[in-house]
Amino acid sequence: MEGTRHVLELLSEAKAFEELHYVSTAYVSGTAVGVYRETDLDVGQRFKNYYEETKYLAEVEVVKSGLPTTTYRPGIVVGDSKTGETAKFDGPYFALAAMWRLPSPGVFIKVGSGRNPINLVPVDFVIEALAQLSSRPECRGKTYHLTNPDPPGVLEVEQIFASALGKSFLYLAVPTVLGKLAFTPGLVQRFFGMPLQAVDYFDHPCRYDASQASAALGPLGVRCPRFQDYAQRLVAFYRARRDEVRRTPMV
Repeated sequence: MEGTRHVLELLSEAKAFEELHYVSTAYVSGTAVGVYRETDLDVGQRFKNYYEETKYLAEVEVVKSGLPTTTYRPGIVVGDSKTGETAKFDGPYFALAAMWRLPSPGVFIKVGSGRNPINLVPVDFVIEALAQLSSRPECRGKTYHLTNPDPPGVLEVEQIFASALGKSFLYLAVPTVLGKLAFTPGLVQRFFGMPLQAVDYFDHPCRYDASQASAALGPLGVRCPRFQDYAQRLVAFYRARRDEVRRTPMV
């Protein structure tokens, strides 16, 4: 947040400044449930971790500055939809890593109902959307959710991952509280390669409206691909490079 504040102070004194293109995250929504819109920011939400909270507070500072700004809020960014390539294995890759280590047939924890959506977006979609929206004057001055308008449920993602790994699991449903309790011991987190904070995203009942982004990007032919259509490439890249790519989470 302090870094954003310093940038805003610098821009406010820049004589030739025209507009700020600011990359935030859809997860400024924090604990909000239901539909979170591109025009929403403060809806009385709390936050699951410091990453979400600091991104929210930074975006609040951007709004308070009054500077002309276009804001972009990506969902959870995963690898390239065409190649599977990624610079980090975090987010949904934590579940993939856990499945890799577990025997099959076996049991895999399903946090909550498994029906809540998880908003995954491939990095190539995010980059193309940023390039197109930022280069068009008519698109400026708005907030855009660079999210999947039809996100898969968490259980569906897990089943797709398991199938791509050639594994079979019985999915054991547990409440979020018990899921977090199971992953509290550091030994468990190290074994599965998944931090405790990641558990919250396996049962997050929030959908991200992307009406403004869809209206602007649709005529340009830029659409978020379906997760089902590129998941195999993500898994293939993980299998080939799992020991070479960092796993440090952004929390």
